[in-house]
Amino acid sequence: MKCAPAIDMKGTGAKIQEVRLRRGVSVKDIQEYTGLSAQSVYRWLRGETLPSVDNLVALSKILEIPVGELLVTLQPAEQKDR
Repeated sequence: MKCAPAIDMKGTGAKIQEVRLRRGVSVKDIQEYTGLSAQSVYRWLRGETLPSVDNLVALSKILEIPVGELLVTLQPAEQKDR
């Protein structure tokens, strides 16, 4: 049985951080847009947690990037290493 790809939390956080910096969007901008604490946003950026689906949609809007491009996935072979 084949395993489906899984979301790489650290990779996704790094991707959100990369896009955020490239677009010139501050953590405060994201915080105000989502209504969350800065601490929550920083947890995403460090790859400690993943944004909820609602917050992924909000991030895609503020960062002007499709949701699917924000997510970094692990392939089944990589999942065994983690």
